[in-house]
Amino acid sequence: MSVEYYVNKILPNLIEDCRRILPGQFIFQQDGAPAHTASLAQDWLSRNCPEFIRKEEWPPNSPDLNPLEYRVWGAMLDKYQRYVPKSTNISELKTVLKAIWSDLPQGPIDEDCSHIVS
Repeated sequence: MSVEYYVNKILPNLIEDCRRILPGQFIFQQDGAPAHTASLAQDWLSRNCPEFIRKEEWPPNSPDLNPLEYRVWGAMLDKYQRYVPKSTNISELKTVLKAIWSDLPQGPIDEDCSHIVS
């Protein structure tokens, strides 16, 4: 995903959803995807979402913080973006995310988790 698409299409909608569902109750943190670490994205978040953790403040590579990597979260985000109607509260969001999670194929989840199982 290009940083321009991320900043112009994804972030505004994502932050709007967070504000609507969790008014004043969220701190935004991203992972190390190139679009997330780009100056354009970091600057946009500085201006539009003061409660976010800048990339300089992220812990070093820690698979424990996000073991499902980009594929699983990306698949969930894609399905959520197409989901209608949008959630209006935390309870509805949890229900939708549980339904989306239940519909994901197990293979990619197992593959993404395999590196954290010893």
